[in-house]
Amino acid sequence: MGSAVQSKGSLRVAVTQHEPVWLDLHGTVDKTCRIIREAAEAEAKLVVFPECWIPGYPAWIWSRPVDFDLGTKYVEQSLAVDGPEMKQIQQAAAEHAIAVGLGFTERDGDSVYIAQALIDGKGGIQMKRRKMKPTHMERTIFGDASGSCLAGVVKLEDGPTVGSLSCWEHIQPLLKYYTMSQNEQVHIAAWPPLDPFVQGSPGFWSMSAEGCRNLSQTYAAEAQAFVLHCTSVLSQSGIDAMKTGGGPIMGQPIAGSSAIIGPDGRVLSAADTADEKLIIADLKLSDVVKTKTFADAGGHYEYSKGIVHLDLTKSPDELGTRIS
Repeated sequence: MGSAVQSKGSLRVAVTQHEPVWLDLHGTVDKTCRIIREAAEAEAKLVVFPECWIPGYPAWIWSRPVDFDLGTKYVEQSLAVDGPEMKQIQQAAAEHAIAVGLGFTERDGDSVYIAQALIDGKGGIQMKRRKMKPTHMERTIFGDASGSCLAGVVKLEDGPTVGSLSCWEHIQPLLKYYTMSQNEQVHIAAWPPLDPFVQGSPGFWSMSAEGCRNLSQTYAAEAQAFVLHCTSVLSQSGIDAMKTGGGPIMGQPIAGSSAIIGPDGRVLSAADTADEKLIIADLKLSDVVKTKTFADAGGHYEYSKGIVHLDLTKSPDELGTRIS
């Protein structure tokens, strides 16, 4: 980590590796604001949180498809974008002059969606999106997104361009290309608690802590962007709250596996502990330029115009937008 003084060519970031206050909206929002303050005290200009940080990832869905009591509580404890709890987070960002990449469960009426928002250092929401397609058992809880939630890349004031995707959206080639083609320099990769891979087990390596970090590293190399790989910690208290003990996924305590990844895919920084930790690093933005001199998938290294293109429909009443 370099000097606390940031030049226009660098960005100090903070990647969280923390545990939410499980299924407790107000408790997790209060903890979010404390972490925002801690990141600002370390002179970071961007702090990021994992998938479904508020009110915590619904781990029980991988053990049993229906739990009426937890399902009801989960909706009730989720975050409304126009609610006072979101305003509290926005105020914390403004008070400490720090941008916040927030992963949360969005409550819209009595439906919930896996969501991400980018709040700027003045407290304004610059981007809000939903995960396009919840993965497997997530569809027992969460709704799908529409084209309006395609991952928008936004520019921080006096800073880099920042994009966001959630979990296994990092195996969706077209969605990844759309995001990286917007001249993305820093990418927020939000993940839930991730079990370590057990050799010989029936589980997928691609769902493990090792496999998911590999997906984030691959994204960094493909996009030539820094990737802020952000995961949650799961302790016995979370297992008890969601009754997942002994389950095949998230059935035992899980250490955090957050990391900061360079634009060539290497891990630049990771926590030196399995417990809660803010990972702080200074990103040298010229490293993005350096890697793109070799390969810029959205620029000189893309296929010639007219050979391959991507058509998008961002809303039901929009015919489509072409990226050539």
